[in-house]
Amino acid sequence: MKINMLHRLFPIWIIASLLNAAPAIAGKPAGFDRDKEKFVQEMVAKHDFDQAWLQQLMTQAKYHQRIIDAISRPAESKPWHQYRPIFVTRARAAEGVTFWNENQALLKQAEQKYGVPPEIIVAIIGVETRYGRHAGKYPVLDSLSTLAFGYPKRSKFFRKQLEEFLLLSREEGLDPVGSKGSYAGAMGKPQFIPSSYRMYAVDFDGDGQRNLLTDNADVIGSVAAYFKRHGWQQDAPTTLRAKGANDSHQHYVKTGMKPSIAVDELRKAGIEIKLSLPGKTLASLIKLEGGSGPEYWLGLNNFYVITRYNHSNLYAMAVYQLSQEIARQHKDG
Repeated sequence: MKINMLHRLFPIWIIASLLNAAPAIAGKPAGFDRDKEKFVQEMVAKHDFDQAWLQQLMTQAKYHQRIIDAISRPAESKPWHQYRPIFVTRARAAEGVTFWNENQALLKQAEQKYGVPPEIIVAIIGVETRYGRHAGKYPVLDSLSTLAFGYPKRSKFFRKQLEEFLLLSREEGLDPVGSKGSYAGAMGKPQFIPSSYRMYAVDFDGDGQRNLLTDNADVIGSVAAYFKRHGWQQDAPTTLRAKGANDSHQHYVKTGMKPSIAVDELRKAGIEIKLSLPGKTLASLIKLEGGSGPEYWLGLNNFYVITRYNHSNLYAMAVYQLSQEIARQHKDG
């Protein structure tokens, strides 16, 4: 409603109160530029960056409210029956089969070196970026600066990621202005955050650069290396349905995602575990909100390893189920 129409209907003091009550449009935090400058001084002292160059670079780092909005509503906040259809689809699996066929030799090489099966590697890339089609549209410099200096809830973490990103750019010859990624600063086809990129990425084709943006050899090798470093067990099961689990087993669900409950204990509690597992095998009990009621699953070591990529049981289950559909389609040819 236009203000002149409001003026005909209400006294001016009521109009003023209505306008003042309207939500303010969020803008750049007051201390944003000051914190950037402080960060520059720290990077110069700690890592010997050229001060003039870094100051000029950081003047280009912009605040984006939409990044704050995006990180405040992650997909992992959805229930399983809404989350699953986003990632576990026949179409995404079919694209995964194509990616597998196009990179068969690299996937086999990665499996031989790291023990991670092709379908898991392919599923990770499929869930993260749909095989590189959606690798992110946000300038990484903007994303990490926005979150480091404009998101107090996790500013320490993202300040560290900004530091890692600048070091990574220097080490790998990346363009710190032109590099794009997710709203949280994850990069490339496998969406490694800068600290993971520096720590776990590998030069799988030996060309002298760890390129997760366009080099499928490095992408595949790096995902496999990441899983191996986090404890992936070759040929071990990942997860299975926990039949007989119900609300009376909620205390097991609350123990968390890290496997900590002996399979024997779960069996004695009335949970049916069809797979032949040694009684001392540790597991977690996972509860997912399905469309027709709760689903209970057993999370084994390899399932937990998937959660090290993204700390969410929803994410890990989507990767696992997509991997099974990819493997099935690939086998069927």
